[in-house]
Amino acid sequence: MGRSAVVEHEDRFSETTALLDSDERWQVAKRAVASRHFARSPLLSNFLLYIVAETIQGRSEQITEHEIGVHVFDRPPRYRTLEDNIVRSYARQLRRRLTDYFVQEGSSEPLHIEIPLGGYIPTFVDAHEESSAESVSSACNDNTSPDSSSAIRAPDEPIRHSRWTWQQSFLLIAYSVAICSAAWWIGRYKRHEPVEPAQLTAAKPLWDALFSGSYTTYIVPADAGLNIIEDISHKPLPLAQYVNGDYAKSELPQVDPHSANDLRTQDFTSFVDLQIISALSRLPQFNPKRAILRFPRDLRLDDLKDANAIILGSVGSNPWAGLGDSKANFRIIYRDGMGAATIVNTHPLPGEMAEYVSHWNEPAHETFALISFLPSLGGEGHLLLVQGLDVAGTQAAGEALLRPELIEPILKKAMRADGSLRNFEILLRASSIESRATGTSVISTRIY
Repeated sequence: MGRSAVVEHEDRFSETTALLDSDERWQVAKRAVASRHFARSPLLSNFLLYIVAETIQGRSEQITEHEIGVHVFDRPPRYRTLEDNIVRSYARQLRRRLTDYFVQEGSSEPLHIEIPLGGYIPTFVDAHEESSAESVSSACNDNTSPDSSSAIRAPDEPIRHSRWTWQQSFLLIAYSVAICSAAWWIGRYKRHEPVEPAQLTAAKPLWDALFSGSYTTYIVPADAGLNIIEDISHKPLPLAQYVNGDYAKSELPQVDPHSANDLRTQDFTSFVDLQIISALSRLPQFNPKRAILRFPRDLRLDDLKDANAIILGSVGSNPWAGLGDSKANFRIIYRDGMGAATIVNTHPLPGEMAEYVSHWNEPAHETFALISFLPSLGGEGHLLLVQGLDVAGTQAAGEALLRPELIEPILKKAMRADGSLRNFEILLRASSIESRATGTSVISTRIY
C-alpha cells in the first residue's frame, strides 16, 4: 500500500518528479509512507505526500482544508468543510502516525516531519534539534483539530449529573483551554521545575522496566468524554465495543446535538492525568523517543503486543484498564447503571474485605485505588495500571508512585535476584475531600 501511494502521487506530479526526487524532504516522506505505520492507509499516505509536494514546489499557501479535501479525498470542488470534517479527522491521525514513525522505524531519519496545530503546512525539523520538552507540548496539541477551540479536557472519573446544560458545555470548553495552556507551560518549562530527588528515584526499578528497555511505552490517559457518555446513558462500554467505536452510537437525549457530537468525537481527559504524565516526563529514565502519548480511542491491540503501556484511569473512563482483569486479583467494576464503582477482591486474605466501595456523592469520603504491574499482551513487556474509584483515587495512586515510603518497600519485596521485578498489585486507601486525595496508605498487596 505504502509503495503504491508513492507511485500514484508521483504520477500526479510527473512534470516535477526530478524536483521532488532531488529534495531530501520528499525522500523522507516517501520512506515514511512505505513504512508499516502507513502501509494500510493509502489516504493518509496520499495526504502526507500531497502536502509535502505542494510545499517543495512553493505552493504552501494553497495547502488548505478545502484543497486537501478535493485533491486527496476526491471531494467535489464546491464541498463545504463545515459540513464534512474528513480532512480534520485524517489530519489528527496523520500527526499520530508521523509521531509513531519517527519514534520507531524512522528514528534515524535526519529530518522529522511535523504538521503544526492550526493548519496543514508541514514543517521539517532537524532530528538533532528536537528537545524532550516539545514531546509534552505536542502531545497536548495533538488532541485538537484546526477548527476546534478545545484541547485536552476534563473531568476524568465518574461524574454523577443527571442533566447536561449549555452552561456546563461552555464551562467544559473554557476549562479545556486553561488545561491545555497549563500542559504547554509544563512541557516548555518542566526542566526548570524543582523536583525532589527522592521522588525521582522512589520507584527506580519500576521506571527502569517501563522506560529503559528497547520497547516503546504508550502512555494512555483517561477518556473523560466516554465517562460522561456512560453516565448519561447509564451503560458501561466494554473494551471490545469501545475499540469498535460504539460510543459514537450512544443515545444522549438530555444533551443538545452540538455537545453530544463533541462528546462522541473530541478527546477529553483530566487534569489529574496531566499531572501524572508531567511527573512521568521528569523521570531520569523517561525517553521521549520511546514514549508515545496516545488517546485511548486511537489505541489498538496491535500497538500493545510488543510494547509497554501505562494506563491511567479505571475501566469507566479508560476501557483499556480491563486488559489486566484476567490476570489481577483486584479489579474495578461498575454497577447500578454506572451509579456505583467497586473494587472486587477476588481472593481475600485474612482481615481483607471482599469489596471496597467509595461513597463518591459525599463531599468528604473514603476512596480506594489500585496500582497494578502486570504482563503486556505479548508477554515480554509490561502494563502499569493506575486507577481509582473516582478522580481522587486516581490522584492517590499516581502520587503513591512518587512517595518512597509507600512504593519502595513493595518494590524491594517484588525484586528478583537479577534485578527484574515480579508482577504486583497494590490496593490503596485515601480520603477524598472535594475530589482531592489526602492521607493515602497501602492496605493490601499481591506479589507474583
